[in-house]
This record gives sequence, C-alpha cells and structure tokens, in this order.
Amino acid sequence: MRFFQIILLIVLTTSCDYFRKPKEPLAVARVGDDFLYQKDIQNLVPKGTSKLDSIAIVETYLDRWATQKLLFNGAEINLSQEKTEEYEALINQYKIDLYTKGYLEQLVFKKIDTIVTEDQIKEYYEKNKQFFKNPTELVKLRYINLVKENPKFENIKAKFTSFAAKDINYLEDLSIQFKSYAFNDSIWVDINQVFQKIPFINLENKEKYLVDGINYQYPDSTTVWLVKVNKVLPKDSATPLQFLRPTIKQVIINNRKLELIKTIEKEITNDAIKNKKYEVYK
Repeated sequence: MRFFQIILLIVLTTSCDYFRKPKEPLAVARVGDDFLYQKDIQNLVPKGTSKLDSIAIVETYLDRWATQKLLFNGAEINLSQEKTEEYEALINQYKIDLYTKGYLEQLVFKKIDTIVTEDQIKEYYEKNKQFFKNPTELVKLRYINLVKENPKFENIKAKFTSFAAKDINYLEDLSIQFKSYAFNDSIWVDINQVFQKIPFINLENKEKYLVDGINYQYPDSTTVWLVKVNKVLPKDSATPLQFLRPTIKQVIINNRKLELIKTIEKEITNDAIKNKKYEVYK
C-alpha cells in the first residue's frame, strides 16, 4: 500500500509541472487587446546609448506604436465598408505581387546568363548610340606640370612631343619630378575634370586651349605646363563606348531578365493547362 502511495505522490508532483500555465512574456504596453512585449523592443536601443537617450528612444517607439494601433482600430470602426473592401483588395493584390516578384527573382537568379561579351556590348552600342548623347564636351589629352628650373626641361619637352614608347618610359621614370601629369591620352575625359586638373583652362578660354591637335606650353608663376590635345568631342555628340560600357552591360542583362520572365510565365501557364490545373470555361 505504501508503494502505491509513493507512486501517486510522484505522479501528482510531476503533474503539477505538466499542467502549470506556461510563463507569459512580459508586456510593456497595451492598446485594447493588443500587447507590446519586452521581446519586441529588446534590440531597439543601440549598444552604448546613454540611459536618458535609451528612455527617449523607447518612449518615442511606444507612443508611435500606440498611435498606430489606435488609428488602425479607429479606421476599422469608422471607415465605410466600401473603403474597407477597397483597401483589402489592395492588400491582397500587394501580397500577390510581392510573392510573385520574389518567386520570379529566385527563378531568374538560377537561370540568368550574366556573361556579356565585348562583341555584344559593341553590337548594342552601334545599334543604339544615337540615343546616347554626352552632356558636356569630352577631351583626349596629355599633360605635364613641372617647375621652370628643371634642368632636363628641353629634353622632357622633346620626349613629351614625340611620345614614342621609349619616350613614355623615359617620362614615367622622371615622373617623381613632376608636380602633376597624365599620359593616357587615348581615353576620353569629361571637360570638368580638365578644369580641375589643369586650372588655367576654364569655361571662358576653353576654345583657345582645347582644340584638336594643339600642342603648347603654358607658364605660370613657378611652373610650366606642357599640354597636347588629341581630340575634343563636342557636347551632345554620341557618347563614347568607354563611358557606356558598364551601363550597356547592365541593360543587356536586364533585357535578358525580362525575356526570361516572359518565358517562365509562359511555361508555368502552359504546364498548368497541360496538367489541367488551369482551365477557361467557355
């Protein structure tokens, strides 16, 4: 008999834990039947925030939460049925659009070909370059700025004018002596960059100093500028491929995405028709 009493006591003791109501999360605010719990705001305040600032952040959040809840509850009561149905339709459509977009992006990510060759970029550019107009003048040029007293000035000037491969190497070896320089005259540079790099050239005198093929030197108070302008591209001319290559690559990829989305949507619809998941009743 004693044995059965012990067993019953053990069962009753463990049953107390089993049937005990689970500990509820700690609420910090309530609006009607809606509660805001401590866990909802535990990451609200950044680490290192002072006590006063922490209190202010939490209070602002609580007030905002309460205001939204109160307004929402008021809207549910006071908005007309017609307006409520309109909003519910918008919510449902937004949910459909959001899920659809996410699913399509996932499918496209798995299938899209993001490799764009140089030939594809050039082909797109040639077909569409009339639509790309550069907003400012573009310039191809080279320059050196060096002190007037440089003992190798005449030799540097001759090498700068000739600019054969060995001359470029010679100038690059001496570049530590230059105050500034740019040797890559095969790329287009925006004229505003020219104004920044070569300060004696500006909007008022650009027609004098930026002319196709011009080669000159310009002395200022302590230095001399050597400048060779290869070519100037007028404003509103077709933008060179150099500036458009990244943009065109992205356009090509985006066009592929659009085509792939159309294909996916068509395949899904056709499969549904084939499997009798989609029917149109006549």
